[in-house]
Formats: sequence, structure tokens, C-alpha cells
Amino acid sequence: MSTTSRRQSISLYYATHDGQSRRIAEHISRRLAQGDIIASPLDVAAAPATPADLATASVIVLVAAVRYGRHLPEADRFLAAYRSLSSPPPLAFASVNLTARKPAKTTATGNAYVRKTIARNRLKPALAVAFAGRLDYRRYGWLDRQIIRFIMLLTRGPTDPDTCIEYTSWPAVDEFAARVADLHHRQ
Repeated sequence: MSTTSRRQSISLYYATHDGQSRRIAEHISRRLAQGDIIASPLDVAAAPATPADLATASVIVLVAAVRYGRHLPEADRFLAAYRSLSSPPPLAFASVNLTARKPAKTTATGNAYVRKTIARNRLKPALAVAFAGRLDYRRYGWLDRQIIRFIMLLTRGPTDPDTCIEYTSWPAVDEFAARVADLHHRQ
């Protein structure tokens, strides 16, 4: 039996630091379930995916957070496992970063983090987007708060240490989930 004929379902993974990527992955899971597609979100830090795990999926979804200019190391390890497949299922990649709070930075071509990750990992994702995350200075430790405030100062974002803003466009997440479902149905 070929690998393609054994592909059953969507495998949904996330890499998170502050929990927003997990929330986005859970939202995608709920939207897919509305179309009778079961895809339970899995944390790649808690349960790293093996190439054998990935090979049987119809579509692989990775929702990965950016921290200080790079996707989390566990996301890079996940992508290395994906890249090792001789016949990989289609990849739907969603980067979660505060740069994507600007509309021009939500696409694979407009978001430097997405572009660099695709190039560095020699990926050809079927879907690639960037979602803005959540900025909540009160949840960060002192050093993280100062670093993020400095980054926000450079990018003309909010620097008030009491700021808590949900930047994630949930309609954009819904659209991504719908595109993932379409991709699954075409497999």
C-alpha cells in the first residue's frame, strides 16, 4: 500500500511560548470539527512528531510562534522531521508573530519570518500565512517585557507596560481553517 493511500487525516501541531499559538490551533481544530474533520492539536514541545507520524496525514498543519526574531526551536525540529519525508503530505504553515499586526505582514511574501523559515527549511508549503499574536506585557517577566517594549518602539507599536491587546484576526484564522479543509478534501 502506498503512503498516499494510507493518509487519513489532518495532523495539527503547534509550537507556543505564551499560549497564543495553542489558542489558534485549538480554534482551527474547532472549525475543522464543524466540517466533520477531527484534528486534535498537538504540542510539538511535549510530543515531538516523528517522520513516521507525519507520513500518514493527508495534510500537516503547523502553527508556530516567533520569539525574538525566530520561530521556536521545537518548530524548527518539527520542520526538519517534515523535510526528511520522501513523499511529504501538503504543509499548511501559520506563523504567529506581532509583526503580522500590520496587514501587509500577514502573507508568506510580506512576512519576513515566514519567508526566512520557508527558505531556511527549503519548504514548499501548500498554504503559508502569518497571524498576529497577543501582546500582554503584564504576563511577561521583567527582561522579556523590556525586550518586547524595545521591539515595539522600533516597529511603532504600543510600549505602555500595562498594554494587553489581542491582535489575532479570528476571521483570518477561520479562513485558514477553511483552506486547510479544502486541501484535505482534495487529497
